[in-house]
Amino acid sequence: MIALTAAEIADITNGRLAAEPGITPASVVTDSREATAGSLYVAKPGENADGHDFVAAAFDRGAVLALVEREVADDAGTNYPAVVVEDAVLAMGALAAEAVRRIRANREAAGSAFTVIGITGSAGKTTTKDLLAGIFSAADAEGATVAPQGSYNGEIGVPLTVFKADFDTRYLVIEMGATGIGHIRYLADMVRPEIGVVLGVGTAHAGEFGGVENIAVAKGELVEALPAGGTAVLNLDDSRVAAMAARTRARVLGYTSRPAGPGQDNDGRTDVAQANVVRAVDVELNAAGHPEFELYLPGETAGHHISAKLIGAHHIANLLAAAAAAHAAGIPGAQIAASLSAQTAASRWRMERTERPDGVTVINDAYNANPESMRAALRTLAELGRGRRTWAVLGAMLELGPDSIREHMAVGTQVVRLNISRLVVVGREARSLYVSAVNEGSWGDECVFAETADEAYELLQAELQPGDLVLFKSSNGIGLRHLGDRIALPPQAPQDSPERPAEGNAATATEGSAQL
Repeated sequence: MIALTAAEIADITNGRLAAEPGITPASVVTDSREATAGSLYVAKPGENADGHDFVAAAFDRGAVLALVEREVADDAGTNYPAVVVEDAVLAMGALAAEAVRRIRANREAAGSAFTVIGITGSAGKTTTKDLLAGIFSAADAEGATVAPQGSYNGEIGVPLTVFKADFDTRYLVIEMGATGIGHIRYLADMVRPEIGVVLGVGTAHAGEFGGVENIAVAKGELVEALPAGGTAVLNLDDSRVAAMAARTRARVLGYTSRPAGPGQDNDGRTDVAQANVVRAVDVELNAAGHPEFELYLPGETAGHHISAKLIGAHHIANLLAAAAAAHAAGIPGAQIAASLSAQTAASRWRMERTERPDGVTVINDAYNANPESMRAALRTLAELGRGRRTWAVLGAMLELGPDSIREHMAVGTQVVRLNISRLVVVGREARSLYVSAVNEGSWGDECVFAETADEAYELLQAELQPGDLVLFKSSNGIGLRHLGDRIALPPQAPQDSPERPAEGNAATATEGSAQL
């Protein structure tokens, strides 16, 4: 974190200084349990808890200043040192924007480069962020790479990521989520990215946005915010994303896994020249389900072989997006390919594979789910499960609006048509998925409905056999990732999940759980 005095913090946030002006925090936290010596504690209100109730706990752990919406006193009636603001979350955003401005100015004055990369999309943000950060970290760069922890991608998580950066930062990778129009614009205005990556426009959270077209409007806010000298990295295999080329003044760099051919006009709205396309050629999945392909970058005649360690064909788009963004940032193709071929999944519950000692294979992909990612995960299960008994343990896809029943029924039909051996549907929110599978012909013990995760656990413990392959998939809020963890652990191991709430006692929702 760059140094900001209490007086500067008050000035930047239009707050009232209620502390010694020279206090200079060394870090920023929103969870009192994460406070250490020198922390600035942000006391934000929440749905389930109010951060102001934990100011004392933060100072007990070493905090030296609080960012509050009202002053808080200790047991003796003395107010804790604070900057009092109207809205603590907006104040965090203002501090983050100023931090980015100062880092950029400092680096430019020193003759050093500083690049901010924003990534958004309905699926794949965290994986792409991890891949890109891995490429940058492995590159011979002048300075460090800072990227989000987990899926910190909202109005709280983005500032917390920025606060990890300092004057030695070379690359700042920002994951951007949204639950409505205007959210991406707010985040982009905060960090001013030079490179913006749009992965896809899916149907997840369509109910919140009021339809898929509104999701496209929201995602396109990132490319609209790019400067003329920047680069918009667009998924040409998604027509709604490809059409965003018309919404940016930046250079457009597309990526695709489709065969090369005449330029496609994407319904007449844009035309990305073949010379500005990153392409995957000779794509295949190996026996372990890992994507392999030849990567072709603009300006290079020879391809680079990619043999990824991620699981599933849907990761090809994420690998291409990371390659395109790294190419836009000036990383040589050979370095990009080497890094993408070496990296494993860096974040939990994204096609996370565990081999149990008894021969059962568990794939836990239950961090998020939407119709597109659900179909991709099921196709991967079918591909990997050839010659094995396959299980799909599925929960609800949330925030689909009026299309929810139809989309869940479509998934149930797909399970049967892919010849998945066993289907376990967990929770009443997903019952229509179970009904459609039964109607499609999955009867008897092939398809089971479980009211609770505990009921599903007992069934799986009793019936899983050596050699079985089991997939767990649901929206984050359903929590099937925890059931997946329980099944993945050896029988004698503790059954506690290692997950810890990202925002702690002052949080309302974990970053990434509800941000599209």
